[in-house]
Amino acid sequence: MKHMRLLALAAAVFAAGAVCLAQTKQEQVIEGGGTGPWKSVAVEDATLPTHTIYRPKDLQKYVDENGKIPVLLYANGACANNNLEMSRLLSEVASWGYVVLAIGPYQDMPDEAFYAQWKGVVRGWYPETKEVAIMGNGERLTPYTEAELAARAAEQEAARKAAEAAAKKNRGKKAVAAPAPFRTYPRQLLEALDWLTDKNIDPTSDYYHRIDLDKVAAMGQSCGGAQVLAVAHDPRIKTCLIFNSGIGEMSMSGASKESLANLHQPMLYLNGGTADVAYENANGDWKRIKDLPVVKISTLDGHHGTYYEKHAGAYAVACRLWLNWQLKGQVGDSALFMNDEYGKMVHPDWTFDRKNW
Repeated sequence: MKHMRLLALAAAVFAAGAVCLAQTKQEQVIEGGGTGPWKSVAVEDATLPTHTIYRPKDLQKYVDENGKIPVLLYANGACANNNLEMSRLLSEVASWGYVVLAIGPYQDMPDEAFYAQWKGVVRGWYPETKEVAIMGNGERLTPYTEAELAARAAEQEAARKAAEAAAKKNRGKKAVAAPAPFRTYPRQLLEALDWLTDKNIDPTSDYYHRIDLDKVAAMGQSCGGAQVLAVAHDPRIKTCLIFNSGIGEMSMSGASKESLANLHQPMLYLNGGTADVAYENANGDWKRIKDLPVVKISTLDGHHGTYYEKHAGAYAVACRLWLNWQLKGQVGDSALFMNDEYGKMVHPDWTFDRKNW
Protein backbone atom coordinates (compact mmCIF):
# COMPACT_ATOMS: atom_id res chain seq x y z
CA MET A 1 0.00 0.00 0.00
CA LYS A 2 2.81 2.40 0.91
CA HIS A 3 4.50 1.57 -2.39
CA MET A 4 1.30 2.41 -4.29
CA ARG A 5 0.96 5.76 -2.48
CA LEU A 6 4.53 6.66 -3.44
CA LEU A 7 3.83 5.80 -7.06
CA ALA A 8 0.69 7.93 -7.03
CA LEU A 9 2.58 10.84 -5.50
CA ALA A 10 5.35 10.54 -8.09
CA ALA A 11 2.78 10.48 -10.89
CA ALA A 12 1.10 13.60 -9.51
CA VAL A 13 4.42 15.43 -9.30
CA PHE A 14 5.30 14.39 -12.84
CA ALA A 15 1.90 15.52 -14.13
CA ALA A 16 2.25 18.90 -12.43
CA GLY A 17 5.67 19.34 -13.99
CA ALA A 18 4.33 18.38 -17.38
CA VAL A 19 1.55 20.97 -17.12
CA CYS A 20 4.09 23.61 -16.14
CA LEU A 21 6.38 22.77 -19.07
CA ALA A 22 3.46 22.63 -21.50
CA GLN A 23 2.60 26.25 -20.78
CA THR A 24 5.71 27.45 -22.63
CA LYS A 25 5.16 26.73 -26.32
CA GLN A 26 8.13 28.63 -27.77
CA GLU A 27 10.92 30.84 -26.55
CA GLN A 28 13.65 32.95 -28.10
CA VAL A 29 16.89 34.41 -26.78
CA ILE A 30 17.31 37.99 -28.00
CA GLU A 31 20.75 39.57 -28.24
CA GLY A 32 22.31 36.96 -26.02
CA GLY A 33 19.68 37.44 -23.34
CA GLY A 34 20.51 41.10 -22.65
CA THR A 35 23.30 42.79 -20.73
CA GLY A 36 21.77 42.26 -17.27
CA PRO A 37 22.79 39.60 -14.73
CA TRP A 38 19.69 37.42 -15.31
CA LYS A 39 19.72 36.42 -18.96
CA SER A 40 16.29 36.78 -20.50
CA VAL A 41 14.05 34.95 -22.94
CA ALA A 42 10.97 35.94 -24.92
CA VAL A 43 8.27 33.35 -24.22
CA GLU A 44 5.01 32.22 -25.78
CA ASP A 45 2.72 30.86 -23.07
CA ALA A 46 -0.19 28.69 -24.19
CA THR A 47 -2.43 30.18 -21.50
CA LEU A 48 -1.75 33.81 -22.55
CA PRO A 49 -1.78 33.72 -26.38
CA THR A 50 -2.57 37.44 -26.67
CA HIS A 51 0.77 38.50 -25.14
CA THR A 52 4.49 37.90 -25.29
CA ILE A 53 6.37 37.42 -22.03
CA TYR A 54 9.92 38.67 -21.54
CA ARG A 55 11.54 37.34 -18.37
CA PRO A 56 14.72 35.97 -16.86
CA LYS A 57 15.16 32.42 -18.09
CA ASP A 58 15.91 31.20 -14.57
CA LEU A 59 13.19 32.79 -12.47
CA GLN A 60 14.04 30.76 -9.41
CA LYS A 61 17.64 31.98 -9.45
CA TYR A 62 16.42 35.56 -9.41
CA VAL A 63 13.98 34.84 -6.57
CA ASP A 64 16.64 33.03 -4.53
CA GLU A 65 18.99 36.01 -4.81
CA ASN A 66 16.54 38.93 -4.66
CA GLY A 67 13.09 37.85 -3.54
CA LYS A 68 9.97 38.08 -5.67
CA ILE A 69 10.30 39.67 -9.11
CA PRO A 70 8.58 42.94 -10.19
CA VAL A 71 6.33 43.32 -13.23
CA LEU A 72 6.20 45.61 -16.27
CA LEU A 73 3.06 45.82 -18.44
CA TYR A 74 3.68 47.08 -21.98
CA ALA A 75 1.46 48.51 -24.78
CA ASN A 76 2.70 48.99 -28.35
CA GLY A 77 3.22 51.91 -30.67
CA ALA A 78 0.26 52.38 -33.05
CA CYS A 79 -1.70 50.32 -30.49
CA ALA A 80 -0.56 47.45 -32.69
CA ASN A 81 -1.00 43.79 -31.88
CA ASN A 82 2.75 43.31 -32.28
CA ASN A 83 5.58 44.12 -29.85
CA LEU A 84 8.54 43.45 -32.16
CA GLU A 85 9.45 47.14 -32.40
CA MET A 86 10.33 47.18 -28.70
CA SER A 87 11.39 43.55 -28.38
CA ARG A 88 15.06 44.42 -27.89
CA LEU A 89 14.24 46.96 -25.18
CA LEU A 90 11.86 44.61 -23.39
CA SER A 91 14.33 41.74 -23.51
CA GLU A 92 17.06 44.01 -22.16
CA VAL A 93 14.91 45.25 -19.28
CA ALA A 94 13.88 41.69 -18.41
CA SER A 95 17.55 40.73 -18.06
CA TRP A 96 17.81 43.19 -15.16
CA GLY A 97 15.17 41.30 -13.20
CA TYR A 98 11.64 41.96 -14.45
CA VAL A 99 8.74 39.96 -15.88
CA VAL A 100 7.39 41.92 -18.85
CA LEU A 101 3.90 41.23 -20.23
CA ALA A 102 3.69 42.82 -23.68
CA ILE A 103 0.51 43.08 -25.75
CA GLY A 104 0.79 41.06 -28.95
CA PRO A 105 1.21 37.34 -29.66
CA TYR A 106 4.66 35.81 -29.67
CA GLN A 107 6.59 36.17 -32.93
CA ASP A 108 10.06 34.81 -33.44
CA MET A 109 12.47 37.27 -35.06
CA PRO A 110 16.22 36.62 -34.98
CA ASP A 111 18.50 39.57 -34.29
CA GLU A 112 19.78 39.72 -37.88
CA ALA A 113 16.26 39.92 -39.31
CA PHE A 114 15.27 42.58 -36.77
CA TYR A 115 18.10 44.93 -37.65
CA ALA A 116 17.77 44.30 -41.39
CA GLN A 117 14.06 45.16 -41.26
CA TRP A 118 14.56 48.43 -39.44
CA LYS A 119 17.79 49.57 -41.08
CA GLY A 120 16.08 52.28 -43.10
CA VAL A 121 13.87 53.77 -40.40
CA VAL A 122 14.48 57.49 -39.92
CA ARG A 123 14.82 58.32 -36.23
CA GLY A 124 14.97 62.09 -36.46
CA TRP A 125 15.78 65.13 -38.55
CA TYR A 126 17.51 68.05 -36.88
CA PRO A 127 18.97 70.38 -39.52
CA GLU A 128 19.74 73.03 -36.91
CA THR A 129 21.92 70.67 -34.86
CA LYS A 130 22.80 67.54 -36.82
CA GLU A 131 22.14 68.47 -40.47
CA VAL A 132 21.52 64.82 -41.22
CA ALA A 133 18.89 62.17 -40.77
CA ILE A 134 19.64 59.54 -38.14
CA MET A 135 18.69 56.04 -39.18
CA GLY A 136 17.43 53.19 -37.04
CA ASN A 137 20.79 51.43 -37.19
CA GLY A 138 22.67 54.59 -36.14
CA GLU A 139 23.85 55.55 -39.63
CA ARG A 140 23.70 59.20 -40.69
CA LEU A 141 22.38 60.25 -44.07
CA THR A 142 23.84 63.11 -46.06
CA PRO A 143 21.15 65.73 -46.83
CA TYR A 144 19.57 65.52 -50.29
CA THR A 145 21.24 67.42 -53.13
CA GLU A 146 19.31 69.85 -55.35
CA ALA A 147 19.06 67.21 -58.08
CA GLU A 148 17.81 64.59 -55.64
CA LEU A 149 15.20 66.98 -54.25
CA ALA A 150 13.98 67.73 -57.78
CA ALA A 151 13.78 64.01 -58.58
CA ARG A 152 11.82 63.35 -55.40
CA ALA A 153 9.41 66.19 -56.22
CA ALA A 154 8.86 64.76 -59.72
CA GLU A 155 8.24 61.29 -58.28
CA GLN A 156 5.73 62.65 -55.78
CA GLU A 157 3.93 64.61 -58.50
CA ALA A 158 3.70 61.49 -60.69
CA ALA A 159 2.27 59.53 -57.75
CA ARG A 160 -0.28 62.30 -57.11
CA LYS A 161 -1.45 62.27 -60.73
CA ALA A 162 -1.72 58.46 -60.69
CA ALA A 163 -3.84 58.64 -57.53
CA GLU A 164 -6.12 61.27 -59.15
CA ALA A 165 -6.56 59.07 -62.23
CA ALA A 166 -7.41 56.03 -60.09
CA ALA A 167 -9.92 58.05 -58.08
CA LYS A 168 -11.59 59.32 -61.27
CA LYS A 169 -11.79 55.79 -62.64
CA ASN A 170 -13.39 54.47 -59.45
CA ARG A 171 -15.78 57.38 -58.96
CA GLY A 172 -19.28 56.15 -58.19
CA LYS A 173 -18.13 52.71 -57.08
CA LYS A 174 -18.96 51.66 -53.54
CA ALA A 175 -15.88 51.78 -51.34
CA VAL A 176 -15.05 48.71 -49.27
CA ALA A 177 -13.22 49.39 -46.05
CA ALA A 178 -10.02 47.42 -45.61
CA PRO A 179 -9.86 45.30 -42.47
CA ALA A 180 -7.83 46.78 -39.63
CA PRO A 181 -4.39 45.17 -39.38
CA PHE A 182 -4.59 45.05 -35.60
CA ARG A 183 -7.06 45.16 -32.75
CA THR A 184 -5.88 45.97 -29.26
CA TYR A 185 -7.48 47.73 -26.33
CA PRO A 186 -6.21 49.25 -23.06
CA ARG A 187 -7.87 46.61 -20.90
CA GLN A 188 -5.37 44.05 -22.24
CA LEU A 189 -2.77 45.52 -19.88
CA LEU A 190 -4.94 44.70 -16.88
CA GLU A 191 -6.02 41.34 -18.30
CA ALA A 192 -2.36 40.33 -18.43
CA LEU A 193 -1.92 41.42 -14.82
CA ASP A 194 -5.00 39.43 -13.81
CA TRP A 195 -3.53 36.40 -15.59
CA LEU A 196 -0.22 36.76 -13.77
CA THR A 197 -2.05 37.18 -10.45
CA ASP A 198 -3.74 33.83 -11.04
CA LYS A 199 -0.47 32.19 -12.07
CA ASN A 200 1.18 33.46 -8.90
CA ILE A 201 -1.09 31.18 -6.85
CA ASP A 202 -1.09 28.25 -9.28
CA PRO A 203 1.30 25.52 -8.05
CA THR A 204 1.71 24.22 -11.62
CA SER A 205 2.87 27.59 -12.96
CA ASP A 206 6.40 28.84 -13.60
CA TYR A 207 5.37 31.99 -11.71
CA TYR A 208 4.06 30.32 -8.55
CA HIS A 209 4.88 32.53 -5.53
CA ARG A 210 7.62 34.27 -7.54
CA ILE A 211 5.85 37.51 -8.53
CA ASP A 212 5.83 40.74 -6.52
CA LEU A 213 2.35 42.06 -7.27
CA ASP A 214 3.02 45.13 -5.12
CA LYS A 215 5.64 46.26 -7.65
CA VAL A 216 3.92 46.75 -10.99
CA ALA A 217 4.72 49.36 -13.66
CA ALA A 218 2.93 50.15 -16.93
CA MET A 219 4.70 51.43 -20.03
CA GLY A 220 3.52 52.41 -23.48
CA GLN A 221 5.11 53.76 -26.64
CA SER A 222 3.24 56.26 -28.85
CA CYS A 223 -0.42 55.08 -29.05
CA GLY A 224 0.46 52.53 -26.38
CA GLY A 225 1.14 55.44 -24.04
CA ALA A 226 -2.50 56.47 -24.43
CA GLN A 227 -3.54 52.91 -23.55
CA VAL A 228 -1.47 53.15 -20.37
CA LEU A 229 -3.10 56.47 -19.45
CA ALA A 230 -6.52 54.86 -19.98
CA VAL A 231 -5.89 52.21 -17.29
CA ALA A 232 -3.39 53.96 -15.00
CA HIS A 233 -6.16 54.60 -12.48
CA ASP A 234 -5.81 50.95 -11.41
CA PRO A 235 -4.29 51.04 -7.90
CA ARG A 236 -2.06 48.05 -8.68
CA ILE A 237 0.02 50.16 -11.08
CA LYS A 238 2.68 51.92 -9.04
CA THR A 239 4.44 53.93 -11.77
CA CYS A 240 3.99 54.71 -15.48
CA LEU A 241 6.50 55.20 -18.30
CA ILE A 242 5.16 57.15 -21.27
CA PHE A 243 7.61 56.89 -24.19
CA ASN A 244 7.26 59.06 -27.33
CA SER A 245 3.70 59.73 -26.26
CA GLY A 246 1.26 61.98 -24.47
CA ILE A 247 -2.42 62.70 -24.81
CA GLY A 248 -2.30 66.49 -25.10
CA GLU A 249 -5.59 67.73 -26.62
CA MET A 250 -6.34 64.39 -28.24
CA SER A 251 -8.70 61.56 -27.39
CA MET A 252 -7.16 58.23 -28.30
CA SER A 253 -7.59 54.58 -27.37
CA GLY A 254 -9.78 55.27 -24.36
CA ALA A 255 -7.70 58.16 -23.00
CA SER A 256 -8.13 61.94 -23.02
CA LYS A 257 -6.77 64.85 -21.03
CA GLU A 258 -9.38 63.98 -18.38
CA SER A 259 -7.50 60.71 -17.83
CA LEU A 260 -4.63 62.66 -16.29
CA ALA A 261 -6.85 63.50 -13.31
CA ASN A 262 -7.03 59.78 -12.50
CA LEU A 263 -3.29 59.29 -12.20
CA HIS A 264 -1.95 58.45 -8.76
CA GLN A 265 1.66 57.40 -9.32
CA PRO A 266 5.08 58.84 -10.29
CA MET A 267 5.33 59.37 -14.05
CA LEU A 268 8.20 59.33 -16.54
CA TYR A 269 7.73 60.99 -19.93
CA LEU A 270 10.54 60.28 -22.41
CA ASN A 271 10.20 61.80 -25.87
CA GLY A 272 12.39 62.31 -28.94
CA GLY A 273 12.36 66.12 -29.03
CA THR A 274 10.88 68.40 -31.68
CA ALA A 275 11.18 65.71 -34.37
CA ASP A 276 8.91 63.47 -32.29
CA VAL A 277 5.28 63.68 -33.40
CA ALA A 278 4.28 63.27 -29.74
CA TYR A 279 6.52 66.08 -28.46
CA GLU A 280 3.75 68.67 -28.01
CA ASN A 281 1.39 66.12 -26.48
CA ALA A 282 4.00 65.21 -23.87
CA ASN A 283 4.48 68.89 -23.07
CA GLY A 284 0.73 69.34 -22.76
CA ASP A 285 0.51 66.50 -20.23
CA TRP A 286 3.46 67.96 -18.33
CA LYS A 287 1.60 71.23 -17.87
CA ARG A 288 -1.66 69.56 -16.82
CA ILE A 289 -0.20 67.21 -14.21
CA LYS A 290 -0.34 69.39 -11.10
CA ASP A 291 0.34 67.32 -8.00
CA LEU A 292 2.05 64.08 -9.01
CA PRO A 293 5.82 63.54 -9.14
CA VAL A 294 6.74 63.63 -12.82
CA VAL A 295 9.95 63.67 -14.86
CA LYS A 296 10.00 64.72 -18.51
CA ILE A 297 13.04 64.04 -20.68
CA SER A 298 13.41 65.24 -24.26
CA THR A 299 16.14 63.77 -26.48
CA LEU A 300 17.19 64.32 -30.10
CA ASP A 301 16.14 60.87 -31.30
CA GLY A 302 12.73 61.41 -32.87
CA HIS A 303 9.64 59.29 -32.48
CA HIS A 304 11.40 55.93 -32.62
CA GLY A 305 13.92 56.68 -29.90
CA THR A 306 16.86 54.29 -29.77
CA TYR A 307 14.80 51.13 -30.10
CA TYR A 308 16.80 49.95 -33.13
CA GLU A 309 20.21 50.25 -31.54
CA LYS A 310 21.92 47.29 -29.90
CA HIS A 311 20.07 46.40 -26.69
CA ALA A 312 17.78 49.38 -27.53
CA GLY A 313 20.40 51.97 -26.60
CA ALA A 314 19.90 54.81 -24.14
CA TYR A 315 16.10 54.46 -23.95
CA ALA A 316 16.44 50.94 -22.53
CA VAL A 317 18.92 52.19 -19.95
CA ALA A 318 16.56 55.00 -18.89
CA CYS A 319 13.70 52.49 -18.64
CA ARG A 320 15.48 50.04 -16.36
CA LEU A 321 17.01 52.78 -14.20
CA TRP A 322 13.53 54.21 -13.61
CA LEU A 323 12.14 50.77 -12.77
CA ASN A 324 15.07 50.01 -10.47
CA TRP A 325 14.40 53.24 -8.60
CA GLN A 326 10.61 53.13 -8.50
CA LEU A 327 9.99 49.39 -8.03
CA LYS A 328 13.15 48.13 -6.35
CA GLY A 329 14.03 51.18 -4.27
CA GLN A 330 17.53 51.46 -5.77
CA VAL A 331 17.93 55.16 -5.01
CA GLY A 332 21.32 55.38 -6.70
CA ASP A 333 19.61 54.79 -10.05
CA SER A 334 17.56 57.97 -9.59
CA ALA A 335 20.59 60.12 -10.47
CA LEU A 336 19.69 60.28 -14.16
CA PHE A 337 16.32 61.79 -13.26
CA MET A 338 17.07 63.84 -10.16
CA ASN A 339 20.65 65.08 -10.55
CA ASP A 340 21.00 67.72 -13.26
CA GLU A 341 24.77 67.63 -13.29
CA TYR A 342 24.85 63.86 -13.70
CA GLY A 343 22.14 63.86 -16.37
CA LYS A 344 23.95 66.45 -18.48
CA MET A 345 27.25 64.63 -18.07
CA VAL A 346 25.77 61.34 -19.34
CA HIS A 347 23.47 62.83 -22.01
CA PRO A 348 24.52 66.40 -22.87
CA ASP A 349 21.90 66.60 -25.67
CA TRP A 350 18.98 65.65 -23.43
CA THR A 351 16.71 68.16 -21.68
CA PHE A 352 15.53 67.24 -18.17
CA ASP A 353 12.46 68.60 -16.38
CA ARG A 354 10.87 67.46 -13.10
CA LYS A 355 8.34 68.68 -10.57
CA ASN A 356 6.53 67.72 -7.37
CA TRP A 357 9.36 65.62 -5.93
